[in-house]
Amino acid sequence: MKAKILSAFSVVIGFLGFSQTTTEIYFKYDEAGNQRYRGTNISARQAAPDKTKTVTSQKEDEKDKKFWEGVKIYPVPVKDILTLEWTDENNELIENVSLYEHNRVDFVFQQKNIPNINKQVQIDMSKMYMGVYILSFQLKDGKVISRNIIKE
Repeated sequence: MKAKILSAFSVVIGFLGFSQTTTEIYFKYDEAGNQRYRGTNISARQAAPDKTKTVTSQKEDEKDKKFWEGVKIYPVPVKDILTLEWTDENNELIENVSLYEHNRVDFVFQQKNIPNINKQVQIDMSKMYMGVYILSFQLKDGKVISRNIIKE
């Protein structure tokens, strides 16, 4: 008798537990990764993303891409000597070059852009710790363009 009551009770509990309906929740984010919508409305999921980017920022992205096309950084990942080379066009834009340790604020290398003929900088990283470094170019207009460099 106890077994029949127990099995009937477990069937009722199982039925109640699995009879819940599921609801899909949709999320919508802007370009910066901030959540802008959370809910059950499927049209929000299918809606086009927010167009917060302006035409000027697209031009700036093109300028950044053009800047990086004129810069050579090798070897990456670096073991001893990191070599930076850039074109004449970029030489007129660059104010200074800095190398920062990823988890520190002060720089481990900095060079003001002195007009040099070969537009090449070599940084001795042999005595630096393994990890991620940030190579930063400060332009004469105040803009800073950065890349991550890995030290083995």
